Amino acid sequence: MSSRRDQVPTLTPPTEAARRPVIYDVTRIVTRALNAAPNGIDRVDFALARHFLTRDESARAALICTAIGPRLADPDRALETIEGVDSLWREDGDAEEDDVYRRVVAALRSTDFVRPSPTRAKKAPSLKFLEQNWHALRRWAPHLGRPLHLAPPGAIYFNVTQFLIDRSWYVRWLATRPDIKPVFFVHDLLPIDAPDFFRAREAMLHPRRLRNLCRYGAGAVVGSHAVARRLRQYAAENGRSDLPICVARLPVSPVFTSPAEAPAALGDVAYFVVCGTIEPRKNHLTLLNAWRALAFDPTPPKLVIVGKRGWLNDAVIAALEQNVSLRAHVIEAGGLSTPGLRRLLAGARALLMPSFAEGFGLPVAEALAAETPVVASDIEAFRELGGDAIDYVDPLDERGWLQAARDYSAPNSLRRRAALERRTGAVASPDAFFSKIDDFIERL
Repeated sequence: MSSRRDQVPTLTPPTEAARRPVIYDVTRIVTRALNAAPNGIDRVDFALARHFLTRDESARAALICTAIGPRLADPDRALETIEGVDSLWREDGDAEEDDVYRRVVAALRSTDFVRPSPTRAKKAPSLKFLEQNWHALRRWAPHLGRPLHLAPPGAIYFNVTQFLIDRSWYVRWLATRPDIKPVFFVHDLLPIDAPDFFRAREAMLHPRRLRNLCRYGAGAVVGSHAVARRLRQYAAENGRSDLPICVARLPVSPVFTSPAEAPAALGDVAYFVVCGTIEPRKNHLTLLNAWRALAFDPTPPKLVIVGKRGWLNDAVIAALEQNVSLRAHVIEAGGLSTPGLRRLLAGARALLMPSFAEGFGLPVAEALAAETPVVASDIEAFRELGGDAIDYVDPLDERGWLQAARDYSAPNSLRRRAALERRTGAVASPDAFFSKIDDFIERL
C-alpha cells in the first residue's frame, strides 16, 4: 500500500504569503440536521467550520459527499446551512424557550414519589422542525458541486470528525492531489483501546480511519496531550513516526462563560447534572446504583441525565424504566439546548462525570467555565483538563460517588465550598484554539 509519508515535510516557519486555502469537509454537519441537540464533536465541528468558512474568499472552500462522491461545494451555501442548523438547535436562544428545559425544571420541583414511569424530558422533533431541516438539506440536492481536481493548489483539506475517512472511495482523491495537505482532528483512540465500550462496527471502522490518516495525513490535531501521546504511538506503529501533531485544547461555547442565574423556581432543590450519551463508557450505572441508596435518605437529591440514549445500555435503561426507587429522583433530558444546560449548571450542586475513559471531556470544561463544581473520574484526560479544580473519585468506587453526592447536597457543604475555592483557570480561549490550529496548518 502506498503512503504519503514521503510527501509530508517537516514543520517550517510560516512565511508572509497569503494564508493557505482550507477545504473544510462539511459532510457530517449536513447529516446532523435532524438531531435535536449537538454533542461534543458537533460543537468542535461547527466552531471550526465557521472559522474556516468565514475567511477571505481566496482562503476558503468546502467539500461535501454527494451521490457521485466527494465534491467541492459552495462555501457560502455551506455556511448558510450551518447557521440554519445552529438556529434550530437554539444555541443562542433563551433557556425559557426550550420545552425540554421547562420540563426538567418541573420534574425537579415535583414531589411525586409514586410516579408510574420514569420522568423523561426528551425533545421529539416537531413537524416544523423536520420541515425546516428538510429545506436545509434540500438546498444541496440540485448542486452536485465541482470536481475535486479544481481544488485550490496547495490547499489544506480539513476533516474534523473523521466522518467517512474509513471509506477508500472517499479519500482516494487525495492520492491524485499530492499538493493537498490533509489534516484530521483525532478526538480519541478509544474504539481501538477499549472496544468493549463501543458497537462492534465502530471498533472495526476506527482502525480504518486512523490507517487512512497515517497513509494520507500531512498532520493531525488533538484536544489533549493524552490523545497526542497515544496517537504518536499508533502512528509510529503504522509507519508514520514523522506525523506532525498539534495539541489544541478545546474551547467552550461563550454561553458557559457568560453569567447565568440559577433557576429561580428550584429554590433549595438539591440536584446534580451528568452530561453525555447514555453508553457504557460514560458509566451512568455507577451513579444509578448510588441513587438507589440515596432514594432512602430523608431528603434525597435529584439527578439530571443530559444526553440521548446510545448503545450497549440495556442495564441502564432497565434501571431507569423498571426501578421504582429511581423514578422520582432521576430525570432524562435528551435534546436539552445549550442555554438550558447552562442554566441547570448554574443551580446544580455539581456536575458528575464518572467516565471510564475520555479523550478530552468537554462537559467538564463547560462546567468549570460556568463555575460549577465538578466531581469526575480520576482518569488522565480529566487530570490534564482540570488539575486541582476537580474533585476526583475512582470510576469503580460506588461508595465514593454515593458519599460525594451526599456531601455536595448537604446544606452549606464544606466539601462543595472547598471545590469552589480550588477553581483554576482551566478554560481555553477560542481565539487561542483557532490561532494554534492556524499556525500549525501554515507550517505544514
